[in-house]
Amino acid sequence: MAAAAPNLEDVPFFDLMSELIRRFKCSYRTHKRLILIGPPGSGKGTQAPIIKDEHCLCHLATGDMLRAAVAAKTHLGIKAKEAMDKGELVSDDLVVGIIDEAIKKPSCQTGFILDGFPRTVVQAQKLDEMLQEQGVKINKVLNFAIDDTILEERITGRWIHLSSGRSYHTKFAPSKIPGADDVTGEPLIQRKDDTAAVLKSRLEAFHKQTEPVIDYYAKRGIVANLHAEKRPKEVTAEVEKVLSS
Repeated sequence: MAAAAPNLEDVPFFDLMSELIRRFKCSYRTHKRLILIGPPGSGKGTQAPIIKDEHCLCHLATGDMLRAAVAAKTHLGIKAKEAMDKGELVSDDLVVGIIDEAIKKPSCQTGFILDGFPRTVVQAQKLDEMLQEQGVKINKVLNFAIDDTILEERITGRWIHLSSGRSYHTKFAPSKIPGADDVTGEPLIQRKDDTAAVLKSRLEAFHKQTEPVIDYYAKRGIVANLHAEKRPKEVTAEVEKVLSS
C-alpha cells in the first residue's frame, strides 16, 4: 500500500516555499534526457547529483531503481525479485519497463539522467524503442573517457570508515594517521570491489560490452567526450559547456 500523502498544513512554510520556488525555476528549464557512460571510478557518481540539481532532472541509477521496485512490490518489482531469487539476471525488458515507469513520475517531467543503463547495444536499442513510443529520444550521451591506469590509481587507493561512510584516498585525500579514521581513530577498510583484480574484471566487461554503446550513439552525433581524468570541478565545467550548447 502506498504511503499517504503529507498534509500540506503540516509541511514547514520554508520547505513548502523552497519547493515551490524550485519547481517554478525548473518549469523554465529545457527538457534533457541524458545517459552517463564511463568505467568504474570515472566520476559519474560525482557529477550526476550536480547535473541533476542544476538542470532539474531525475537521476535514474538502475541498481537503485531495481531495489526500490522490489521493495515497493510493484508488478515489475515482483518479477525482478523472482529472477534474482533464482540467481538469474533481470531481463532487459524488465529493466526498460522499470525505467518507463520512473520517467512518467512528476520528478522526471523535465527530463532524466540514466546511470548504469544501457550497458549493451541491445539494451540501448530496447531503450530507444521504449522512448520512441513516447515520442522522445536521448538528447546527449556524456562519455567519461579516462585511461585504465588512472582508474587503477583512483580505485585501489580508496579506503572507507565503515560505520560513517567517510572515504579517504591514499594519494588524493589521505587520513591524518594512515589506516585510521580522522574522527574516531577506528581502522579503515577497503571495499572488496576496490582491488586491482576486481577492477580488471570490471574494466574488461566495460570495454567489451559498453564501449560499443558509445559508438552506437556516436553515429547520431550526440556523444560528448569528457576528460574524466581532470579534477571534479573541471569536469563539471566541461559538462556545463556541453549541456548549455
